[in-house]
Amino acid sequence: MRWHFLAIFGSITVSVVAVTPVTAQIPLLPLLQTPSSLSNESENRNVSGWIYLDGRRLFQISATKTNLPERLQNIQRNLNQISQNYFQSSATEVKVEVRKVNEIPVIQVNGDYLMTVTTEDAEIRQEDQLISANQIADVIQENLQRAKQERQTQYLLNQGKIAAGIGLVMIVTSWGVYYWQRRSRKETAQPVPSISSTAQPITTQLNQQQHRHFQEVKKRLFQLTQAGIWGGGNFLILGLFPYTRPFQVAILSAVQIPLKLAIVALGTYVAIRFSYALIDRFTTTLISSGALLTSDTSERLRLRVSTFSGVTKSIVTIIWVGVGILSALVSLGIDIVPLLAGAGLVGVAVSLASQNLIKDAINGFLIILEDQYALGDVINVGNVGGLVENLNLRMTQVRDSEGRLITIPNSEIKIVANLSSRWSRADLTVPIAYEADVDYALELIKKVALEMDQDRQWQHQIIETPQVLGIDNFGDRGLIIRVWIKTQPLKQWDVAREYRRRLKITLDQAGINIPVPQQAIWVNDAQLLNAQMNGKGDESMVNGQ
Repeated sequence: MRWHFLAIFGSITVSVVAVTPVTAQIPLLPLLQTPSSLSNESENRNVSGWIYLDGRRLFQISATKTNLPERLQNIQRNLNQISQNYFQSSATEVKVEVRKVNEIPVIQVNGDYLMTVTTEDAEIRQEDQLISANQIADVIQENLQRAKQERQTQYLLNQGKIAAGIGLVMIVTSWGVYYWQRRSRKETAQPVPSISSTAQPITTQLNQQQHRHFQEVKKRLFQLTQAGIWGGGNFLILGLFPYTRPFQVAILSAVQIPLKLAIVALGTYVAIRFSYALIDRFTTTLISSGALLTSDTSERLRLRVSTFSGVTKSIVTIIWVGVGILSALVSLGIDIVPLLAGAGLVGVAVSLASQNLIKDAINGFLIILEDQYALGDVINVGNVGGLVENLNLRMTQVRDSEGRLITIPNSEIKIVANLSSRWSRADLTVPIAYEADVDYALELIKKVALEMDQDRQWQHQIIETPQVLGIDNFGDRGLIIRVWIKTQPLKQWDVAREYRRRLKITLDQAGINIPVPQQAIWVNDAQLLNAQMNGKGDESMVNGQ
């Protein structure tokens, strides 16, 4: 378990470390929105945008939403042309001047026109137009000189050495992560020790599920770490050179939204699998502490655990998916406060209109909490019944003997008969002829039941000594003898079939017949004689005629 959490923490740490240095060249992702809206109420409102040089932000300009794209394009084109001329010249200094034309500051670089500083540009800095123009001029001069210095041969060689060092670090780190992953995988492959001998099958199954979930979480985090190492390292290398640094902006602009959505999706998936592992861990702790059905059979415990775990995981999945959707909307810049308020109102309306769903959920929760039945149980609800195949907070689905899948809303379940909770019972009625020796028949019936209880094939299914209750009734088929055999859940039918087969063979060998329904007719002798005499007299009269 220690390596599980170390792997998760280490993977996240390596991913963050691999991506963090990029911010030295390019600001954080949310700041890359160009243009960034100051107000979207109308097309006449002012919005702002950035001017770049070699992928670095220089300064912001402002204009109306309609005019800003054209103004950005013109200034950026002028700056690119001025910078190319300056880089190709032998001059080491750049001359940036601020002149007033019709009382409006105009910036020129080496005598070439760059831009006019408007009042909207000054409002961004909350300064006077002339002061804002001087600030922009200083930024331009500093960054142009820096850009030309970065194009010198010695600087490019030094940056190449740094790029080679980053590549080496990427290789070493990637190999270290791969080695760590292999080591963690070997430890995960080791057998999981059982917690309790009484609940060994259940705890073993839960521990295996828990380890599979942790392994899946670590696998995804290791993949994220490798992607962070190689992607972040290459992205950092692009920022070392002035010729490739603009690709940083292009890459970020292209993958910003998909990257955010991918991170949210991966984070949601990892959170779901990690929650699954915690649920299995919590359930295992309950079983080992004796707080969950310690007196029941392991089969019943497995049914209840599978039901509880499945419903809990479904609820957790819905919660995390909802959180993931909201996070995705936030990452896209959508204000979710109105959505949440609207969802609250819709939820109230839906709750009023869907009271049956609320009743289903409440009753389903009580069914699971009180363990009225679970997956794999055989139940009867009213006139329907069968094997429980699906159980959640809203409904229960059972499969009857004819193979039909019956769906029952949980709110409609008032009285339920569970035929397989904890244990079952084979209730047998054996008819014996009235003329048979009753004591001998009872002895044979009990003998067959005890022999079956001692049979290795059936003794694990019969959990108590069979009981021959005696003569239960006088029926039209003969004496009715009742036999009770307590069995494991859902084994009563198998045990009853085998017991009837053995009992039939034994009774046949002893000469005791199992009677069938029959009817006896009793006639008075005097009436029969008169009927016969009347018949003969009538016949003689007929012959005399």
